[in-house]
Amino acid sequence: MASGFNADEVFEAAIRIEENGAAFYRKAADLQSDPKNREFLEKLAAMEDGHRVTFVEMRKALTDQEKAGTVFDPQDELSLYLSAMADTHGGEGSPSAADSLAGTETMEDILHTAIGLEKESVLFYLGLKDMVQPKYGLERIDEIIREERSHIAQLTSLLGSLKTG
Repeated sequence: MASGFNADEVFEAAIRIEENGAAFYRKAADLQSDPKNREFLEKLAAMEDGHRVTFVEMRKALTDQEKAGTVFDPQDELSLYLSAMADTHGGEGSPSAADSLAGTETMEDILHTAIGLEKESVLFYLGLKDMVQPKYGLERIDEIIREERSHIAQLTSLLGSLKTG
């Protein structure tokens, strides 16, 4: 392991990812001319806000050991690196996902994109598991992954209701 993170740093990134995910839905909502679609997307943004709160609460429950620094890092470079990874990992919450919206996407297109982004986030967290030692909260990363998988299930259910509704 070249460098490692602790659970606190990973939760910080998870919170940032959820904030960026909400921004994706808000931008998609702003591009909609149909008030019903706009309202639907605003609800998805609020759902992401709720996920953020869940991660904030999970982060508060971390032990001191799970928040302990893994290496000497007086400039907080590991946290900055992880924040940059959160913004550029290509999954949920990637600012480029929101930037790619043109306003021509259907609701199904947006949900398909969102599901794909959530899946990328799961892969991102699975990769981070290799960089968190057990004493620094490795099992907490599984909690994040379970949450992200539940987000995929929620979005898939919403997509199904659009197709049948």
